[in-house]
Amino acid sequence: MKFSNTSKGLLLGLALLLATSAFAANKGSLQVSDTVNVSGKSLAAGEYNVKWEGNGPNVELNILQGKKVVATIPARLIDLDRSAPGNTSVVKRNEDGSKTLSEIRFAGKKYALALGDESAKADTGDSTK
Repeated sequence: MKFSNTSKGLLLGLALLLATSAFAANKGSLQVSDTVNVSGKSLAAGEYNVKWEGNGPNVELNILQGKKVVATIPARLIDLDRSAPGNTSVVKRNEDGSKTLSEIRFAGKKYALALGDESAKADTGDSTK
């Protein structure tokens, strides 16, 4: 009887731990209006979800279309002076005319995710864009 109660308690504790870790992932949404490059991959215009692991500043970002991960890249959480008014993707135009996703901002949040070169600049303290 005592073993049964202990087992139930441990099982409940494990279930609670797994549930809280599942909700601990940071997530947001991303709207891309044109085809953009992300870490060597091409993302077509459309709606995506983003999830990242870690509390920063360096995180691993997954970009999902539905439940399928279409890109996994390193990113850096950066602080913003004020909250973003909406979900925004910051895109850099390359010399060849292609576009690269460089930053993702989230509605009502005072942080953003810097990707690629923007992530490296944030790492060195260079805020020039």
